[in-house]
Amino acid sequence: MSELRPSDIHHPAESELFDETLSCDVALPAEFRLGSSVIRPGSAETLLRSVALVEDSRGDDGHDDRGESSAQLQRLEAKLDLTMVLLGRLVRQSAQDLDLRPLRWSRRGIRLELGARTGAPAGSLGVIRLQPCDWLPDHIDLPVTVLAEAATGAGSCFLWLRFAPMSDGLEMALERHLFRLHRRQVADSRRRGL
Repeated sequence: MSELRPSDIHHPAESELFDETLSCDVALPAEFRLGSSVIRPGSAETLLRSVALVEDSRGDDGHDDRGESSAQLQRLEAKLDLTMVLLGRLVRQSAQDLDLRPLRWSRRGIRLELGARTGAPAGSLGVIRLQPCDWLPDHIDLPVTVLAEAATGAGSCFLWLRFAPMSDGLEMALERHLFRLHRRQVADSRRRGL
């Protein structure tokens, strides 16, 4: 059976969330919960800004000509990365893991691929919980409205979720994160020669 590509999906909700805006197709630990829940104000923005600081400080160009101080900084970053991996393993052992799910993400919302239908009618409120990066075992919760749900024909379903209005700061942090994900996707495609 061939894999369903984003370009093969034709649904009005797809256009509403992804037309004429930057979007990324990624697999991330994520889940959808129907109903409203208490969300820590500012936590998603804070986490996305912190991820941006760490990832932007690492640099993506792979070369640096600052000499010995750069080598020391790289060693310190490597130690911090190892510490984060170990801490992440401890957190995962004591916390609920989110399942890795294919999703498409834009500043407007998310299309989430699930193993089974949720039965959530259009207009229902819910929360999307996802881990924005693989190296940090923390998640963000974003309030959403269900736009649509449809079976894929492969035993799973797609759920289209529109983000609730968000603060300017969170919207900027989200757009910046999506831009980094997109840039990484393009670089990976080039490396693989696709």
